[in-house]
This record gives sequence, structure tokens and C-alpha cells, in this order.
Amino acid sequence: MARRYDVVVVGGGNAAFCAAQAARERGARVILLEKAPEGWLGGNSYFTAGAFRVTFGGLDDLRPLLHESDEEMLSRTELPPYTAEDFMSDMERVTEGRCDPHLAGIMVEESGDIARWLRDKGIRWRLMYDRQAFEVDGRLRFWGGLVLGTVGGGKGLIEQHLASARRSGVEVRCSFAVKRLLRDHSGAVVGVEGEGPEGLEAVEAGAVVLACGGFESSAEMRSRHLGPQWAAAKVRGTPYNTGEGLEMALEVGAEPYGDWSGCHSIAWDAAAPPTGDRKLTNRYSKQSYPLGIVVNSEGRRFLDEGADFRNYTYARYGAEILRQPGGVAYQLFDAKTEPLLRKDEYDAPGVSRFQAGSIGELADHMRVDREGLERTVREFNAAVRPGRFDPSVKDGKRTEGIEPPKSNWALPLDTPPYYGFAVTCGITFTFGGLHVDGDARVLDTSRRPIPGLHAAGELVGGLFYHNYPGGSGLTSGAVFGRRAGHAAAAFAGGRAG
Repeated sequence: MARRYDVVVVGGGNAAFCAAQAARERGARVILLEKAPEGWLGGNSYFTAGAFRVTFGGLDDLRPLLHESDEEMLSRTELPPYTAEDFMSDMERVTEGRCDPHLAGIMVEESGDIARWLRDKGIRWRLMYDRQAFEVDGRLRFWGGLVLGTVGGGKGLIEQHLASARRSGVEVRCSFAVKRLLRDHSGAVVGVEGEGPEGLEAVEAGAVVLACGGFESSAEMRSRHLGPQWAAAKVRGTPYNTGEGLEMALEVGAEPYGDWSGCHSIAWDAAAPPTGDRKLTNRYSKQSYPLGIVVNSEGRRFLDEGADFRNYTYARYGAEILRQPGGVAYQLFDAKTEPLLRKDEYDAPGVSRFQAGSIGELADHMRVDREGLERTVREFNAAVRPGRFDPSVKDGKRTEGIEPPKSNWALPLDTPPYYGFAVTCGITFTFGGLHVDGDARVLDTSRRPIPGLHAAGELVGGLFYHNYPGGSGLTSGAVFGRRAGHAAAAFAGGRAG
């Protein structure tokens, strides 16, 4: 006999837990079903740094959120306000104006409140000095609008979510792969059917929330939607996000929405495993590239490393690396910039790190064309214009007369020893998803809500095109997870009544 709940949440990451908690606080009986075994609970959220992009009025606005605070550090902290106008402007700019204004507006307007809601649910916050601040003239200056992260990063986020969900009475079941949505004679979604350790099983519900990720872990779906070269991309996170949630929704008439040919992909260590490492998680990422230059195996630069803060470029530069010969590139630094690199990423165990006393020797170590790299560095150094280097602002210290330019933070590579790091493309999540309304109800191809079906997290299409502002993925998952949980509980309650 099938078990029955008010709300079934499919997935086990940040969006899923937010949906489950939101439904539970409205009195719903909730079960969270996760395809992965318990040791892999957390979806892609587990592999993040736990960064949330939220609006705030300044340091005093964030103080009440912080789990612990160092008053000496806070006294030296420069943290300018990040307003809703700033956040929306960033969304419109990096998506080239294509983000859905209604959905993006909801995410932006609720981003500050969602941090407080999560705090009340047991999530612990910190300021991300290690990732988002530089010390300049004795001051700790945050940059790029992204300041708030969870204690313990993605691992801590999921541990705290799980503990909080269990305290509130959410049932969490792992190793249960949902295969299809159940519907009644009217077409309303009334549960799911999936496979667990004891075989095929139905779980009935008043409403279902899909929060089980995109298709980034499926080489076949990546090839089909992103292009054949994407079959070779490494997966930054969970191997379990293989698109079944999307396909189930499409089978019941959901409208595909957003950038199905786009994804979030970054510079990822070339020695990383094919899918995420539960121990090192995001330490394979290599995000200090604005401080140096990036070349391919021919020794040629192919992107503007200083186009913007890395928060606004890193999610699209993975694709640029994938287009290079062999899908590999090399980030280069010298003795001036190496001390500024993020130690947790660039000193992680087993990273592809090279060091040499000359550029030619470095090229040989990396198996990069020696003559090409020496010419590139020589031309780059000659093109660097005078100016004050300041990594905490877009300093305008640029190059002139070379292509591609470097628009900010241009320093000559002229001080040995020289350092190189081999990187490839690491895919994070896919941008294409389902069309939802403001209550996270899934819409059909006629743009009418499918009764009983909601979505949150990576399955929500229309927010991100081409690129995304760093930290907005977890924020979106939390905002629409909460909305999906509330709406699903209300629908289930109405159906029961």
C-alpha cells in the first residue's frame, strides 16, 4: 500500500531542504526523497563554498546574522551596501538583459529576508573574508557584492539543513530514485513513483516539489543540449543530477524555459576527478585568474582576465577553456601575485601546480609551446600601462595594443619564480529548466499551472543566461524553495479540505 504525505519534495540540496522546511512550517506532513545514498546527500549544494548573494544596507545590517564575529576584524572591514537595485543591475548585465524580470525580481527582493529565515531554521552565517576581501592599506575591503556565506561552506550548509529538517519533523529518505509523476484523472499531480532498495514504490501526496537539479551530470544530455564537446567536461558536483526531474515534468506537459544551451562552468583543476570529490569539494576551482594571465597549450591568451570581478566572469569562462585545444588552459602568476592566490584552491592536495625560474622553463614543465608563451608574456608585459594596482576595486590598470586586452589588474609577469596551474572546464549546473510562476508552480505549455506540481533550484528556468552573478544560485534555490514549499502546502491543504 502506498504511503501518503501532504508534500513530497524530490531532491536533497539547498532548494529541496528549503521547500521541505517551508511546507513543514505550514503544518504539512513532508517527506524528502533523494536518489543518492545518504553519504552523497546534499546535491550540488554540498560542493559549493556556501556563498549566498543577498541585499544588505551595510555591516550593521549583517551583524545580527553572524554566528560569531571578530570585533577587531569588523573594525577594519569596509563593506559597502548592496541594494536591490545593485543586485538587479548585476542580473540584467551578466545575462545580457535576458533574465525573466518577474522571477529575477522575486529573487532579488527576497534575498535579504531569506538569509534571516534560514538563520531561524538553524543555518549559521559568516562573512567570507577568505574569498571576497583583500587587505589594502590595513583595511579589509569586500568586493563584488558577495559577502555572506555559511559556516562550514557547502558541507556545513547541508549538515545544518539536515539537522534542522529532522528536528522539525521532515522525513528524509535516501537511495530512492523517483521515476515518474503520478496523476489523477484530471491531470493533477498526486505523488511519485520511484525505486528504492525494496523495488518500485508509489508515494502519494497532495503536492510535489521537484528540486532535484539540472542535467549537468548526464554526458548524453549535455551533448544533446549544450553541444558534443560538453561530453568531455568534468562535473564539479554530484554525479546524481542527471535530468530525470526535468524529463518527468516535460512528460506531464511542463513548458521548458530558459537557456537550455547554457550552463555555469568554471576553471577547474585539470587533475580533478570526473565528478565531485566529497572531501575537497570546491577546492579544485581556480578563481584567482584576474590577478594573472590565462593561456592555452599554444601559449596564447584567449580571454580578458580582468574584464570584471571574478564573481561576474567565472561562470562563463569554463566554456571558453573548453573551446581551447584539448579543452585545457593554464593560469600564470609570478612572485608578486602568487601570495594573493586563494590558498584553499591553489595549495589543495594534488593540484596541477608548476613552478620555474623562467617563462621558458615554465612552458616546458607545463608542455606548453615555449616560443609561443615567451612571445605572449613579452608582448603582454610591454602592453601593461602604468597605474596603481588594487585588487579590491576595478582599478583600471590595463593593457593597450594587444588582443584580447586585460581591462583591470594588469601587472607584468616579470618577477621569478613563475607559477602555472593547469585548468579545464568544470560544469556546475545547467541554466535550462521549467517555467514556473511566482509561487513556484510549474506551468504547462499553455502557461497554466499544472495542479500539484512545483519546482525550485536548478530546475527553474529563465533566471540565468550566458552567465550569472556569483552566489545567486543558492539564493535562488532558497527563495523559490521557500515559495514552492509554502504553495505546495497550501495546495495540499486545499485538496484535503
